[in-house]
Amino acid sequence: MQKLYVKFSKDWQDHFMMYAALSIIVSTCLGGIAVFTIFQNGSRMLQFAELLMVVTLCTGLLASILTVQKPKIVFHTLLGSLIICSLITIINLLF
Repeated sequence: MQKLYVKFSKDWQDHFMMYAALSIIVSTCLGGIAVFTIFQNGSRMLQFAELLMVVTLCTGLLASILTVQKPKIVFHTLLGSLIICSLITIINLLF
C-alpha cells in the first residue's frame, strides 16, 4: 500500500495541472452521487450531517485547487474527499 501511495504521490506532483482538473471532475461527480444517496434515505438530522460532510469535503478540495495550495495538500484533500464520499455512498446504498 505504501508503494502505491508513493507512486501516485510522485506522479501527482509531476503532472499536477492535469490531475487537478481531473480531480475537480471526479470529486464533483462522486459528491453528487453521495448527495443523491443521502437524500434517498430521507431528510432527518443524520442525513443533513452527512450532507454537510460531503459538501465541506468537496468544496475544500475545490478551494485547495483554486487557491493554488501545495500539490501534497491537494492530494491529501482529494484522498480524504474520495474516501469519505465513497463510504457515505456505500453506507447509504446498503442501509
